Amino acid sequence: MSKNKIQICDKCKHIRVKTLLPKLQKLDPEAEVKVGCKSYCGPCARSAFIFINGRYVTGATEDEALEKAKKFVK
Repeated sequence: MSKNKIQICDKCKHIRVKTLLPKLQKLDPEAEVKVGCKSYCGPCARSAFIFINGRYVTGATEDEALEKAKKFVK
């Protein structure tokens, strides 16, 4: 069982759940990935973000946010 808890917002204008979700599952196939609004609308409106293991990670693109999130994978 994975210890990683990942959350992404399905309302974020800077990510596409359809493309980001498979990338996150590849990063950790056993991670618990939740999709839904995270009430993080200010930063979410400006950049892509991933909430991973208690940390908000942002990037100009979903790939940049994913790259930054890799260092928080347990």
